[in-house]
Order: sequence, then C-alpha cells, then structure tokens
Amino acid sequence: MRNRRRQTKSSFDGLRLAIDCMPVATREAMLAGVRNYERILVGAYTDDRGGVCPMLAAHRCGGRTDFLSFAKSWDRFARAGGRKRAATRREVGILIAQLEDSLQRACGEELDRAIAEHHQLMGRAHRLRNRSRLPDSADPSGEILARRLRQGSYRYSASPGRVNIISGTMHAGETFSR
Repeated sequence: MRNRRRQTKSSFDGLRLAIDCMPVATREAMLAGVRNYERILVGAYTDDRGGVCPMLAAHRCGGRTDFLSFAKSWDRFARAGGRKRAATRREVGILIAQLEDSLQRACGEELDRAIAEHHQLMGRAHRLRNRSRLPDSADPSGEILARRLRQGSYRYSASPGRVNIISGTMHAGETFSR
C-alpha cells in the first residue's frame, strides 16, 4: 500500500468553495469572460493561440480581483498536473454552471447583508443621538465636603516600625497597618 495523504474534500468541492469566496462582481465578470473566450486554459495563464485562464478572462471583463486560491482549485479540479492545455467542454460547462448557481444564491445574500448593516448603523446613530445626559446632581458644582476618619474607626494595629522590603531593615517610628 502506498503511503499517501487522503484528501478530505473533493476537487469539485474546492472549486465550488473558491467560487463562492470570490466577490460577486468577479464572479459575474468571470462568467462573461468564460462565455466570450473560445479557448479557456487549464494550468496556464495564457498561451500563444489566444487561450486564457478563467481568472484572466474575468480580469479582462472588469473583475479586477486577484484570487490565487481559485486558480489553484481550478487546476486541481481539471487535473492540470503542471501541464497547460485547453479545458474540455465538460470542464467549462461545469465552471459555468457553478458560477451561475453561485450568483443566483448570492443575489439575495448580498442585499440582505447590506440591509442588516444599514439597520445596525442607523440603530447605533439613533442610540448616540438619544443618549440621556447625566443628571445635574451627578456633577456637583458646589463645595465638596470631606472629613477625616477617626483613627479608631478602622481596625489598625500598631507596629513598632516599617520594614524595608529590599534590605529587610527596620525603620524606627510607629506606623499603622492592617
């Protein structure tokens, strides 16, 4: 038996996760780019016959995001193995289907998240505007009265002097300690 590491997730799941992590604008641009270019590549950025990888296609269609994990998961999904080649019709079809599905599911989520953030910010602003001020009695403007406590009111015991902690020597004089 060979000693090799077992992968816990499939290359398909990795591709789907990478697609879902991209910004919506990049996904839209990638979908347009993959549909526009005749030759989509696996294992390379470009080739001399006009082929492009899906990330470059997205970049050329306005998705200005550099997303290395997508490129790695795309090559892993298509089993590039260090070689550059044109993606098969099946691979491109799967990529298009995954992009469409991801965009369809993300439409409501992005809007819902933006609405929730707006409500949170508006609530915070409302609370700051309506914060009650401290009552005038909490901020005394008059004279502050204070008195000394009597020596016997707390239970202090007399010690013959104080000890210097560093040298351990006693200093004369009576001090009070608890």
